[in-house]
Amino acid sequence: MIERATTRRGALGTLDLTPALPPPTRLRLARRARRLSWLSLAWMTIEGAVAIAAGVAAGSIALIGFGIDSAIEGFASVVIIWRFTGHRIHSESAERRAQQLVAVQFFILAPYVGVASVRALVEGHRPDETLVGIALAFASVILMPILGIAKQRIADQLGSAATKGEGRQNMLCAYLAGALLVGLVGNAVVGAWWLDPLVGLLIGAVAVQEGREAWRGEGCCVSPAAGDAGGRSAAPCAAERR
Repeated sequence: MIERATTRRGALGTLDLTPALPPPTRLRLARRARRLSWLSLAWMTIEGAVAIAAGVAAGSIALIGFGIDSAIEGFASVVIIWRFTGHRIHSESAERRAQQLVAVQFFILAPYVGVASVRALVEGHRPDETLVGIALAFASVILMPILGIAKQRIADQLGSAATKGEGRQNMLCAYLAGALLVGLVGNAVVGAWWLDPLVGLLIGAVAVQEGREAWRGEGCCVSPAAGDAGGRSAAPCAAERR
């Protein structure tokens, strides 16, 4: 069966091109997207609880912030589960609402990380060493890219900007975990407490950019067949995956 793209005018007047997948294929991909989001939600629940508890115990603003970020990302996973449940699997309006809800999470995360980082720098806050926090950050650095890449690949097949945005949040979580790991290890080994808030400022700026792209639905690819049918080349998608 040859897949074709549906062409329509979106609510914002933009031209939307989404792959018209056979129903069995779309249902299979939707189930996979839900499973990945359930896995993310389970991990974010554990990650958030451990990070906040360890952060309070060590007096670490970065760890507490990381735990709050986990809660925000957990909400994004709930949104995707909602998006691909029941009749909403085939609903374009549900896709748009989910896309906007996921994008909002970036805008919530960015100011928190920015403010917390500036406060840590100004106040010269020096947290205690925390092996639990280091282990948690290391685990997130390993797991989050795996989830993020898997979700973005499914998003390309489904033409789902919302799923793409959740995958980007997972990648941002990996960057944040990496910054946290550097900060915690640097603080424990050489007392370099200022590393974490500096990288946190950079991550906040990246979150704003990712949020803008997620809101507009940028970076969500269509299949090559869809691109041909709609008159748009799919070459940028291949370039993005590389």
